[in-house]
Amino acid sequence: MNWKVIKSEEEHATAVKRIIEIFHAEPNTPEDDELGILSLLIKDYEDKNHPMPELDVLEVIKIKMKEKGIKNKDLEPIIGSKGHVSAVLSGKRDITLKMAQKLKNYFGIPAEVFLHRA
Repeated sequence: MNWKVIKSEEEHATAVKRIIEIFHAEPNTPEDDELGILSLLIKDYEDKNHPMPELDVLEVIKIKMKEKGIKNKDLEPIIGSKGHVSAVLSGKRDITLKMAQKLKNYFGIPAEVFLHRA
């Protein structure tokens, strides 16, 4: 099939259905080439029409704290003093690269999440 830029939900659904059909295509085959093209077309359509919301890093941290059952004081070895933890969690202080690296290791979340504030 000759694929073009996806412009409607119907075209998107057709492309998704096809990509599922050929998902395990052998490398260097026409289906593999089609899979690559469809991946790009679907991503382009979804980026334009269904953008992912920005993550609120402070909400991510608070959710992870709740999941792990930890308190603000448990973050002091990662972020710094009690005042630093409070300032970060209230949004008054930005997360530094060093903090992001430690938070990444502690929570098991990509560091990029901590560096992009919504």
